[in-house]
Parts: sequence; structure tokens; C-alpha cells
Amino acid sequence: MKVAISTDQGYVSAHFGRCLSYTIIEIKEGQILSREEIPNPGHQPGFLPQYLSEKGVSCIIAGGMGPRAQDLFAQKTIETVIGVQGTVDEVIEKFVNQELEVGDDLCGHKHGLEEHLPIEHHVEHIPQTAGIKICITSKGKDLDSEVDPQFGRAQYFLIVDPETMDFEVVNNPNIEAAHGAGIQTAQLISNKNVGAVLTGNCGPNAQRVLQSSGVKVITGVTGKVEDVLSKYKSEVK
Repeated sequence: MKVAISTDQGYVSAHFGRCLSYTIIEIKEGQILSREEIPNPGHQPGFLPQYLSEKGVSCIIAGGMGPRAQDLFAQKTIETVIGVQGTVDEVIEKFVNQELEVGDDLCGHKHGLEEHLPIEHHVEHIPQTAGIKICITSKGKDLDSEVDPQFGRAQYFLIVDPETMDFEVVNNPNIEAAHGAGIQTAQLISNKNVGAVLTGNCGPNAQRVLQSSGVKVITGVTGKVEDVLSKYKSEVK
């Protein structure tokens, strides 16, 4: 069988259609016969299922995928495995050994097959969406804390409901990661029903992962978390 894995810089992409490339492996009797990485040719409606079907792919692995896309793959008898995170090498090994763990859809189903929101860098341009939470990188566990200037290696993430100001504290498990902290952290936050991320700095790979899940990224943010939230809310009224 042939398996296609949505790939971004050696990691499983959070969204199958907006990844940089696809890693295609051929497996027979538990052995990998071949492996190649091909660039993403783009994805007009129905194109990728047809394209990968013509390459003999029978299974696609990705971080997330909307229901419409899953239906299109099903029509081509291609199995979809979503909610997968980690490096491509690790995922291949686990898949071959039938140990692959599947989590929640990282795409969040916030958009359709073709709808992807652009990255924004200024608070005043970010519309507020009812029911969508805001994630702020923080040096502490409360709203009085300072914004952490780093995204991938931020100490904490405060997931805030802008209407009630209720918030959840998320410890960052990737602070000590040897590499890929930004991408892994972006995958974590993409799974938190977040509509926007406010931070000091966010690398391009992490931004790409967040964007592919419909999360807006606002960089250059400094000060106390509570003040930043107040500014955000006043700017969009």
C-alpha cells in the first residue's frame, strides 16, 4: 500500500491541503519499499484526492481535514487518518508498527476545503468572533503576568474567553524541545478552539501551522496580559 503524509519541514502538517509537501511511502508486509517527498501541487476542489489516487495512494495521514475533504477522499477509496502529530519519521515508524496514535482533528473544522484566513500582524485589523477564544503567550499563570515574547518556547499560554474573561492556563511542554518547538506548539494551540494568538514573536513555520487551522497571529505584542486583552477588545469594537 501507499501512504501520503502531509509534511511541513519534517513534521506532519496540521492541514493536509496547505502543507509544503507530501511524503509518500510504499509499504509491503511491514517493510518500507520506497519513500519520496513531492511538493504540494495545490488544491482546487477535488484535485488532491484525484492526484493522490492516480499515484496509487490508499491512505493519507494529516493533522487535520474538514468533512468535505474526507468525503472526497472516501469517494476515491482513500482512507483518511487525522489528528496525527509529530515528526514524519516517527509517524512512519509507528504506522508500520501499527502503533500510530490518532488525536483530535487539528484543523478544527473552522473553514472549508478552500477557505484559509491570512496571517495578520496588527491588532486593529483582527475582527472579533463570538465564542472564539484568544491565546496569549505569558510568563505567568494569571492575567497580571507579562506577555512572553516567544511563541514556541513560551512558559505558559493563557486561553481567554474575551466575553467572560474566564481563562485556562496551558503549560508549554515544548520549552526544552531540541528542535521544532514552534511547530509542535502551534499544533498544540491549534487544537484549543483558538481564533487568534497574541505574542511577541512567532516563526514562519509555526505561523503556517496556525494559519492552516484558521488561527490569526498577532505579533509584536508587549506588556501585561490584561492590558493587551483590553487593547485588543477596544480596537475591534
